[in-house]
Amino acid sequence: MTTHGAERAALDGGRQPMLRRLVPVVALLFLAPWAAECSWGGFAGTDMLGVVVVLAPMYGGAAVLIREAARRTGGGWPMIVLLAAGFGVLQAGLVDQSLFNPDYLADTEFAELSAADRTRVPVLGISAQQAISFVGNHVALTICAPIAIVESYLSPTRRLRPWLRVPGLVVVAVLYLLGSLLVFADDSGRKGFLASPGQLVGAAAVVLALVVLAALPRWRRRPIPAAAGAPRPARPGLLVLLVYLGVSMLSGWIGVAVSVVVVAALVWMLARWSGHADWGQRQVLASAAGALVGAAVLAYLVPPYSPASPTQALISDVIVSLLAIAMLTGAYARLRRHESVPAYPG
Repeated sequence: MTTHGAERAALDGGRQPMLRRLVPVVALLFLAPWAAECSWGGFAGTDMLGVVVVLAPMYGGAAVLIREAARRTGGGWPMIVLLAAGFGVLQAGLVDQSLFNPDYLADTEFAELSAADRTRVPVLGISAQQAISFVGNHVALTICAPIAIVESYLSPTRRLRPWLRVPGLVVVAVLYLLGSLLVFADDSGRKGFLASPGQLVGAAAVVLALVVLAALPRWRRRPIPAAAGAPRPARPGLLVLLVYLGVSMLSGWIGVAVSVVVVAALVWMLARWSGHADWGQRQVLASAAGALVGAAVLAYLVPPYSPASPTQALISDVIVSLLAIAMLTGAYARLRRHESVPAYPG
């Protein structure tokens, strides 16, 4: 096979059997909605399976498409994070429109929190606090953490290789569109609310800007790694955990200001660390684990959307903790089998 042919085969997922290529796709399809809606205690244990199945096309489809776009173009994690932010705005601004709907949480256990929100920006019709929460959770839990966890189960080569060929990408894109349409058409979520044309145009402009920024050639240039000096995995994991919990518990305009500064500092620190030659998949997984463990801890502190008895809520939170521990433990076990592989370059 010529060099060009080998590169094309790798780009299209190689000659791997279909089942082998689809296992991580299916895993990501179902992990994304679980992390997005269940990992922080949003639903009782008896409802989790239904929630995951219904939301897999939308949340999981987005995660798969974003991951494939980054791995096909060589954009790496900067591209994944930027596209994840674009998805967060798309989802909250155009699909379920929770970004603009003041009554989005009115029939849930968070109704009082929603009514007490004091960070609404009248000109934009959004709550700054909810914007950080909604978009930030989509970045951390819906997209980045699931991709990092699923890729950690794979060999170093397969982490960087596309999983789907063009027909598979088309199928996932159709699933995503149908899943998004299903959520938009569900009036029980929007409660008859429709964002104004100005709000829709503004949200679409932000999404487009983030997509354009993610597509810049600079993310496809592999920088020369700095000298060894990346922290042990525990440090980025603990830092992400503390930031996630801290931001989740802040409120009001002071909380918004602190959240913006702290999250910006976290992104800067992770970007700085990831430039070191010995930054690897262990650090990537630890960062994802920090967000997922933070969500699991938060589950014990917040109620689910629908009323549940203390016993039901506690059992559900324990289920979330056990699932998170099992997934992360399995991922770390798989990584240990590849300790001799060079550091993760993404």
